[in-house]
Amino acid sequence: MSETIRIAMWSGPRNLSTAMMRSFGSRADTAVSDEPFYGAYLKATGDPQPMADAIIEDMDCDWHSVAEELRGDVPGGKPIWYQKHMPHHMEGPISIADFPDMRHAFLIRDPVRVAASYAGKRSKINPGHLGIARQREYFDLIADKTGSAPPVVDSHTILTSPETVLRKLCQAIGIPWDAAMLKWAKGPHRDDGIWGAHWYDKVNASTGFGDPPGALPELDEAYLKIAEECREDYAFLARHAITAGSNDE
Repeated sequence: MSETIRIAMWSGPRNLSTAMMRSFGSRADTAVSDEPFYGAYLKATGDPQPMADAIIEDMDCDWHSVAEELRGDVPGGKPIWYQKHMPHHMEGPISIADFPDMRHAFLIRDPVRVAASYAGKRSKINPGHLGIARQREYFDLIADKTGSAPPVVDSHTILTSPETVLRKLCQAIGIPWDAAMLKWAKGPHRDDGIWGAHWYDKVNASTGFGDPPGALPELDEAYLKIAEECREDYAFLARHAITAGSNDE
């Protein structure tokens, strides 16, 4: 039997993360999981997020048993398992270091766009909610362990050149390219967390990657300050991001 490939995609919220999960879930060879530590995070922190009580009730909230499940049998017996993770959820005893056999990648987005998208869904955020500082921490841990930079993809570049960037991402994580990744069925998907009812309206209306956004949105002073506190870490990660050009083939 060939080796099971487990891909851990570490994405901040509002980063095109659900569209990426849709993309990988469109592959016949790939199972997907949606933010498996979300319940444990909410139970441990009491973060007053939308639908928090319902999410805690619905999910396994034990950090260790969730981690064990993610290291166990792949849903449906698929050869590839794509796991969508939020680094800011990792507030318990489990971290990226507990998954040494996974292939790690990072999905980033300009913090101004993240903060603006969050503003429409939550009334109060802090820099930690954007997850970018922990993304950089985890990036450094994997780079130090493996001796090379793990793959980073920027949501803006994906929207600009989805096929080119996804092809390069597949190559970087060691899986074959599949053109099915460019399209998916409209509406909720069976692997979505129950929080999709609050968060996934735009991706549920889509059947593929949309157009790249225009100019950066304007933010009020409080949200702009939060975004700018994340700027240095985002810039560091962006320097390692896959480009759409041919010079890094």
